Amino acid sequence: MVTVNKAAAATAAAATMIPPIDSLLKYDTPVLVSRNTEKRSPKARALKVSPQQPLSTGPIPQPPKGKIIPSTSAAPDPAKQAEEILNSILPPREWVEDTQLWIQQVSSTPSTRMDVVHLQEQLDLKLQQRQARETGICPVRRELYSQCFDELIREVTINCAERGLLLLRVRDEIRMTIAAYQTLYESSVAFGMRKALQAEQGKSDMERKISELETEKKDLERQVNEQKAKCEATEKREIERRQVEEKKHNEEIQFLKRTNQQLKAQLEGIIAPKK
Repeated sequence: MVTVNKAAAATAAAATMIPPIDSLLKYDTPVLVSRNTEKRSPKARALKVSPQQPLSTGPIPQPPKGKIIPSTSAAPDPAKQAEEILNSILPPREWVEDTQLWIQQVSSTPSTRMDVVHLQEQLDLKLQQRQARETGICPVRRELYSQCFDELIREVTINCAERGLLLLRVRDEIRMTIAAYQTLYESSVAFGMRKALQAEQGKSDMERKISELETEKKDLERQVNEQKAKCEATEKREIERRQVEEKKHNEEIQFLKRTNQQLKAQLEGIIAPKK
């Protein structure tokens, strides 16, 4: 296991290392931490960084206890202090290539006006190259603007650490707001999907119920038609029966009238000679 200095690491990086994904945030030259990632020295292990944590606008962190400050006075070194603040705000990135651990810290070099102009040009160029949407939700545009904001925080922190910490607080608040909106959007989408599924299920239930009611309606209409046919047949049969009975009744009346006339005539014939 061998630890090399920055110059040797830069030469090795130019010869064998594949650079990580390009970013608008300016980094220093990658440094080879160890050649075997399974057996690293205590110094290389100390260079490993943890994921970035949100920072507050508290006091500027002080150098670790027991660390010798290369200065004749007791005041901390501003450059060293700014570098530590940069590493806490924007943690170094590291990756493994061919069992070699590389680490790359953000640049602590102050930026000029031309650097800011170049940053703007690079932002516009990357937005065009990656075909980011100008309006609406676009992860590519959000990623590039986030990198640009980190670069601005880096440039401001070098000149004024307090201002950089305040910008970090603003950035974290924006990210939390976006995360809250994203969570709200995902929950609303899930709620809409549940309601859509419930509506679809209710629709199928209503369609099935409508089909059952239509079948029942047809059955009832058939029964009504059958009852109407029976009623018409009964009425026709009763009319015919009544007509037959009326005819029979009339014939009986006529027979009785004739019989009555005959008996009356016989009675008159019997009574007449006695006078």
